[in-house]
Amino acid sequence: MEITHFQFGKTKDNEAVEGFRISNQNHYSMKVINWGATLISFEAPDKNGQVEELTLGFEEFSNYEQFSPYFGSTVGRVANRINSGLFSMAGKEFQLEKNQKGVHHLHGGSKGISKVIWQIDSFLDENQAGVICQISSPEGDEGYPGKMDIMVRYTLTETNQLIIDYEAKTDQLCPINLTNHTYWNLSGNKKDNVLNHNIELSCNHYLPVDDTLIPIGEIRSVEGTDWDFREMKNIGKDIESAGGYDHCYVKKMERGECVSIAKVAESNSGRTMTVATTEPGVQFYSGNFLSRLEDQGFNIYEGFCLEAQFFPDAVNHDNFPSILLKPGEIYRQQTKHTFGTGQ
Repeated sequence: MEITHFQFGKTKDNEAVEGFRISNQNHYSMKVINWGATLISFEAPDKNGQVEELTLGFEEFSNYEQFSPYFGSTVGRVANRINSGLFSMAGKEFQLEKNQKGVHHLHGGSKGISKVIWQIDSFLDENQAGVICQISSPEGDEGYPGKMDIMVRYTLTETNQLIIDYEAKTDQLCPINLTNHTYWNLSGNKKDNVLNHNIELSCNHYLPVDDTLIPIGEIRSVEGTDWDFREMKNIGKDIESAGGYDHCYVKKMERGECVSIAKVAESNSGRTMTVATTEPGVQFYSGNFLSRLEDQGFNIYEGFCLEAQFFPDAVNHDNFPSILLKPGEIYRQQTKHTFGTGQ
């Protein structure tokens, strides 16, 4: 394993942006920066040994600050959407920032924990190395109650696994739903869009949404729908009739063991990626809005996201698992990405 420290510019407030590059003996590598505990790069060989970039991102930090649609970010305190930014808890109503078109709360707010500087360090263990990021979100941050201390650890192993571990604690009752928002494209250096990627989601149900992407409260079977990925299927097969994918898939109804939830394969490169998680669900997003970044060199469907998490807007649906964290409890989550190549 090899660890390299690097500088990545400065924020508009003149804060230093820095990070670490971690690489293994098999030519896999990752880069993580302290701004948003963000994964800005993951490189991997294809079936012929050609090492290429598998994530979407920017060459310069200033573009992250100005344009990034959460490329590689750690998002929270609550990932995904909260209807009208409003929820009630313990007899009290909380109004969060409505940063999605002034209507809903999205990914923890306009800054949240995704667009601020974290403390960062690296570590080296036997057969693995990584980056640890920590932040203390103050009381009232984006409208959330209590102070919350959050840790995210990225680990790269010699067996070509990217492991993301999360821990958090709070001094007041507060919702929490952390995830990573990396946009993947296994073709390498985004040579192609992701419509020809094949994906399998081992989920029997999904959460239908309204026209603003808020869950309607139903946990619906994927049987007979465009949202059925229980067997390996081309992402582009039903994408037009589905109107693009931006839905939470339901594996189970509570956090538990780290189990496989998704498999992805790209035939030209031979690359494969398996995702396992402790979380009940995964948000599958097909990059429907990337056309907004055409001026920055990105196009619709050039990346997909698999965001392991609890259910969107869970604070407003009694039939969804609770995302409330109590003082004295520790929030823990793990997601594992395992990479390989077909022959």
